[in-house]
Amino acid sequence: MQAEAIFTGTEMLLGQIINTNAAFLGRELAAAGINLYRQVVVGDNLERIREAIAAARQRADLIIVSGGLGPTEDDLSREALAAALDLSLVEDPAARENITRYFTARRRSMTANNFKQALLPAGARALDNPYGTAAGVYLEHEGKVYALLPGPPWEFEPMVTDRLLPLLKPYGARREVIFSRVLKISGLGESAVEEAVKDLLHGDNPTVAPLAKPGEVTLRLTARAGNTEAARQLIQPLEAAIRERLGEYIFGIDDETLEGVTGTMLAARRLTLAVAESCTGGLLAHRVTNIPGSSDYFLGGLVTYSNEAKVKFLGVEPEVLAAHGAVSSEVAAAMASGVRRAVGTDIGIGITGIAGPGGGSPEKPVGLVYLGIDFQGRVEVRRELFLGQRESIKWQSTQSALDFLWRSLRGKK
Repeated sequence: MQAEAIFTGTEMLLGQIINTNAAFLGRELAAAGINLYRQVVVGDNLERIREAIAAARQRADLIIVSGGLGPTEDDLSREALAAALDLSLVEDPAARENITRYFTARRRSMTANNFKQALLPAGARALDNPYGTAAGVYLEHEGKVYALLPGPPWEFEPMVTDRLLPLLKPYGARREVIFSRVLKISGLGESAVEEAVKDLLHGDNPTVAPLAKPGEVTLRLTARAGNTEAARQLIQPLEAAIRERLGEYIFGIDDETLEGVTGTMLAARRLTLAVAESCTGGLLAHRVTNIPGSSDYFLGGLVTYSNEAKVKFLGVEPEVLAAHGAVSSEVAAAMASGVRRAVGTDIGIGITGIAGPGGGSPEKPVGLVYLGIDFQGRVEVRRELFLGQRESIKWQSTQSALDFLWRSLRGKK
């Protein structure tokens, strides 16, 4: 079964909200073995939505429309589907019951325009929505399947899993499973990763797809098979070949993060960590403490933004600051050792740099960052030069710091 998704809402086109429904739907359809070939975003305009549906029905077996099921004048998905298929709108008792139940349970008064949500294209059935007033719509028409689903994610997600996917079973949606394994890589750029595995990128089943993120590259391995275990078996030889070439750069899989992987390693070895941050402003500590159980190994962090704070709290010598400047390998090393001593940990990390947009010079440009790590008295420093806006440079700095820690824990730099 081939699917196409249409997401309605002018607010998405204006960049006012992020379309999280697209990512969720893609994952759920892939797990169900349904090929989602296209996603389209259109504004709250009747003719444009109608055109999107009419175009999608020429290409797909399943057309899913998200949003536009509310009671207001700009909620137009029902009308657009009816117009695209030349069907009339009729009131559905189940959809009307969905509306009245919602308001009755909350003891709230209901305006008359809410009953617009009870109108469905002729021949369609209502999909019960326990989390809102707008029932979903399911229609089989001339060999195609149409589904109108509410836009709010807390309504959309259970509607997909609990209402829509069970209805698709007769169409064989689950005869083939699409399974993916994501390999996460740190310390290599996208071009270097692709060069190492380029001969593996042209397979049909399984496939390999690279994707670059700030401070990280991923390789998504995807296979189709009759069940998940069979798909895993197809992926295993490919994953083994990639690990043979890039093993020292692969830090995790799927949803694993550098902060999570390093946290597991610290806990397993009963090592403790403290961080001293300047240009990253506490972002590294934030990422480390996002991991449940991080209190077992993370003892504290200091944001020493000024030179005075570096001297007072970390013991950085004023002479070192005067001779080399705050953004230097010497100060990064002193910060790492200073925070390790101050907090009393096995490992200390220091970060100092220029996040921009101002403050740079020809000798020390924006994006220059020094990372120091003191591992039980052994001190090493890494120099980085990042590109991007301020927040991106801060993120890349913490990613590099976590990579530095990961390699130190593995005994490699």
